Amino acid sequence: MTRRDVVILGSTGSIGTQALDVVRANPDRFRVVGLTAGGSNPELFEQQVAEFAPEVHGLGEEASVEAAGAGCDVVLNGITGAVGLRPTLAALDAGSTLALANKESLIMGGPVVKERARPGQIVPVDSEHSALAQCLLASSARDAADVRRLVLTASGGPFRGRTRAQLQEVTVAEALNHPTWDMGPVITINSATLVNKGLEVIEAHLLFDIPFERISVVVHPTSVVHSMVEFVDGTTLAQASPPTMLIPIALGLVWPERLPDTAPAVDWTQPQTWEFFPLDDEAFPAVRLAAEVGRIGRTAPAVYNAANEVAVDAFRREAIGFTEIVDLVEATVAGHDVGSNAAALTVDDILDADRWARAETARLLARR
Repeated sequence: MTRRDVVILGSTGSIGTQALDVVRANPDRFRVVGLTAGGSNPELFEQQVAEFAPEVHGLGEEASVEAAGAGCDVVLNGITGAVGLRPTLAALDAGSTLALANKESLIMGGPVVKERARPGQIVPVDSEHSALAQCLLASSARDAADVRRLVLTASGGPFRGRTRAQLQEVTVAEALNHPTWDMGPVITINSATLVNKGLEVIEAHLLFDIPFERISVVVHPTSVVHSMVEFVDGTTLAQASPPTMLIPIALGLVWPERLPDTAPAVDWTQPQTWEFFPLDDEAFPAVRLAAEVGRIGRTAPAVYNAANEVAVDAFRREAIGFTEIVDLVEATVAGHDVGSNAAALTVDDILDADRWARAETARLLARR
């Protein structure tokens, strides 16, 4: 096992801090050569820089682009939101393995990101997509034709079982109280609306080249089975582990190897009950909308993501209600023109669509 030079983007966030925990536990396996963060916790960032003494470090998007493009073995993109796109492209262009927790950059960038990536260069860090990658690696599948269906699991968030009418009274504090995962505020609210799962459906399509009609979502409240792959012969492979991000983060840093004792395994000496439920599309329309957006393609996913970021911010400020988040996203997507499929999509097209969506969502907000 060789030692790997790593850059961690978003080092003060949930993914970044856990990645540094993995590094601390395996000092013979990693050397931190770059650290960046958004700037919300400068004191913690200063402590991290003092501890790891990276060659490149800084706060803000430009610092992340520079660090991602500096050249190293692995870049872990743990940034939240659209600002992760340019660092993702910089890491790919530099030839580094990209351990991708910033799903938004792949979803926004779509074909542009895929064109810049060599085969196997992107390693997913989302627990669901890490699970799918592990199942596909463990199987004898030759190609996508052997896969009947990808099955993404969702915890259901804090509001599983509620009707749409009941969701209208949800408070910000309730939405930030996830029953299973400890995440940043934006991702936590995205998990409550299931927008996060919608983004993951698009991400799964892009990562594994499986059509949307062969990607399903089921609700699994205990989050022990992280996702499953159903094959054409009737076999289903599932990846199971307690709900921790340490395992997919560690895999992202050493893929396709594994780090011993990254996290406790399921205790198979104890009784286990796993439950799965269908997704309520009426109460949680974000997944259905995301699949529609993914089928449209081009700049539509960038609009979905940007509109959601604006709507979530408005909800956190109590300017709108919980169910209005996805309503705003749907209204913004409906007003967007993706242009001709004959025209090649560029980074500028994506960034222009992102800016348009933010302005349009803000305009729709102002009319309420």
